[in-house]
Amino acid sequence: MNTTEIDHVAIAVTDLETAIQHYVALGGRVVHHERVESDGIDEVLLQVADSYIQLVSPYDQSSSVARFLERRGEGLHHIGLRVPDCATAIQELKAEGFELIDHVPRPGSRGTLVAFVHPQSANGTLIEIVQEQQH
Repeated sequence: MNTTEIDHVAIAVTDLETAIQHYVALGGRVVHHERVESDGIDEVLLQVADSYIQLVSPYDQSSSVARFLERRGEGLHHIGLRVPDCATAIQELKAEGFELIDHVPRPGSRGTLVAFVHPQSANGTLIEIVQEQQH
């Protein structure tokens, strides 16, 4: 798979506003805020150099992030890897035997296309494949 860089590291949080203050104090700059209806979350992206810290917080208590917080508490939720073509990356990962959550790209935040790799295939870490929007 042609990974071009780490797109983001996602942190699940219960109090988004407090978390924003913490990560701004650590040097992040808020560049995006979005409610992702399909996932039941609010997200904030803080830019750090060419990558992001993504803070995710559930507004829907039946969302996967709410279940994650209930089971594990706050902390690392997933790592986003940037690729030039999400559909191609999915096919390459399938060929390598990875277990996928998404078998076709789906819309992500900020106009991206995304797909998730199951944590069982990645040493217990949820991986998101991210294709930036085409300009």
